[in-house]
Amino acid sequence: MADDTVVVWDEGLLAYDMGDHPLDPVRVELTMALARELGVLDRPGVRLVKPEPADDALLTRVHDPAYLDAVRSAPRDPLFAGFGLGTSDNPVFDGKHEASALIAGATTAAAEAVWRGDARRAVSVAGGLHHAMPARAAGFCVYNDPAVAIARLLDLGAERIAYVDVDVHHGDGVQEVFYRDPRVLTISLHETPLALFPGTGFPDETGGPGAEGTAVNVSLPPGVGDAGWQRAFHAIVPSVLRAFRPQVLVTQCGADGHRKDPLADLHLSVDGQRATYRALRALADELCDGRWVATGGGGYALVEVVPRAWTHLLAIATGEPVDPATLTPPGWRELAARRRPGHDVPLRMTDDVDPSYQPWQPSGEPNAVDRAVAATRKAVFPLLGLDPHDPRD
Repeated sequence: MADDTVVVWDEGLLAYDMGDHPLDPVRVELTMALARELGVLDRPGVRLVKPEPADDALLTRVHDPAYLDAVRSAPRDPLFAGFGLGTSDNPVFDGKHEASALIAGATTAAAEAVWRGDARRAVSVAGGLHHAMPARAAGFCVYNDPAVAIARLLDLGAERIAYVDVDVHHGDGVQEVFYRDPRVLTISLHETPLALFPGTGFPDETGGPGAEGTAVNVSLPPGVGDAGWQRAFHAIVPSVLRAFRPQVLVTQCGADGHRKDPLADLHLSVDGQRATYRALRALADELCDGRWVATGGGGYALVEVVPRAWTHLLAIATGEPVDPATLTPPGWRELAARRRPGHDVPLRMTDDVDPSYQPWQPSGEPNAVDRAVAATRKAVFPLLGLDPHDPRD
């Protein structure tokens, strides 16, 4: 296997543009610009690959044909309604099918490169549209590119695929598609569905008949910061992945858990997000011979957070992490100020937060994070042959 990293990118991916909408493609544009100016994309072994749109045969591995027809026809029909389209979350725009299919094609190209050994790791920063359902758009997502890419990996012969979702919202669409498939493990850490869209992702959602234990949900209370997030992540994710023994790791790396994100209530920092990405790469190295497919996802602090978080992701995937003390390049600051006037343009790649944490223990007076950890471990660990009370598991 080549020890290279594929970054799937083309400016055509910016066409997934719903107008005056939180999911603004400028966040992806600024991410790629920042990574380029910091030299991340010019590292040895990094290859930029131009994606092709996913065709109907690929999309219908996940989505209903009637839904594809609806996405295609909606822009031509001013009275169109249905399939979750034409709402404030998922407004119709010209070229909606083509833009959505290109994102699905990009994430699938990343997965194919890793599975076929063309690269050890691959990143599709425009991807991560994890809420789309087989016959319905949801949560800003039209086609579920992580699910499409996972379906393609199964077709190519993968037998055990792990999907880890660290977006602030539950990865409901991916879980739904594979809820009854024991070959796919889905893990989602998210703000509690009692407080946040989509209202799913409770600990007792553990997989359908024949796939018990292959859905894992960590439901965190509002206000959790880096220490609590890291404590929960490390109390659940490594143990579950080691028990499942995946051949490839697919991750959705939404940046909307950040304290500045306007659509959610967790209090993470860029430094904490960077630590999570490092942990994900280490787990891919340990368990999957390095095979790691990473996507973007949510993130609505368009200038302040997302470009820095995903540049850290790209750096970790392509080699050495970027030093948090690194200054953002002046040229990038000028671009960000020009593209989004009035936003605070960050001067450094850090929020000056120490993301260290105390490992979870089953004893003592539990706080809200520990109760969330205990609920998940109690629900799913026995299904995987693990002891919910043993911190070594």
